[in-house]
Amino acid sequence: MSVLSLRLAGPLQSWGASSRFTRRTTESAPTKSAVVGLLAAAAGIQRGDDRALAPLAGLRFAVRIDQPGTRIRDFHTAHHPVTGTSMPLSERFYLADAVFVAALEGDHALLASLHAALRNPVYPPFLGRRSCPPAGPLELALHEHARLDDVLVSLPWQASAWYRRRHVPQTLTVLREAAAEEAVTHADTVRDQPVSFDAAHRRHGLRPVVTTTVPTPLASDGSRTDVHEPFDVFEEESA
Repeated sequence: MSVLSLRLAGPLQSWGASSRFTRRTTESAPTKSAVVGLLAAAAGIQRGDDRALAPLAGLRFAVRIDQPGTRIRDFHTAHHPVTGTSMPLSERFYLADAVFVAALEGDHALLASLHAALRNPVYPPFLGRRSCPPAGPLELALHEHARLDDVLVSLPWQASAWYRRRHVPQTLTVLREAAAEEAVTHADTVRDQPVSFDAAHRRHGLRPVVTTTVPTPLASDGSRTDVHEPFDVFEEESA
């Protein structure tokens, strides 16, 4: 088994799982369906190609919430392109300034091909909606002979520098898909297991999701925080 890890960060993200009609909500973390869709787009898999989608949907998925972000609401208006009539006003919800680490576990060859696709995508990636581009490269690393749970424990904290100056959490929340051999007694059931992305017959199944926490790892600079104290310079001068 290998693990592909991603950093999902951007000014806005939106991860809908139960949006209906004029109210388009967002979950508090990326959904499996959206992340698999992002990878499928990068690999050039067409929406109606369920056979090519199946191996990606079979990957075990988890997400670590490194920076929860702030939920915001927007109103969306549109006009019919032919008649010019106004479409119904809709509510759109987003997460602002959020950072997540997503991880997918499975066959090394498949994950290696997806890792390469992220570096040269066929279709541009977005964070849940086309209006939400990522703030930087998505791929963090391809971990060969690794387990999903271990990667999420050891991978450096990915929160933004400004967030680390203000917050030093002791733990980070992890939402992970239960392993096939795992005996789960406390799990939520989420309908975000992709079955088909066909526009006319989009289908999703249920999957068990276990919520756990991991100790906050060090950031990539070797610390949990890089607090700058402006008055330190005066102490140095007086000494």
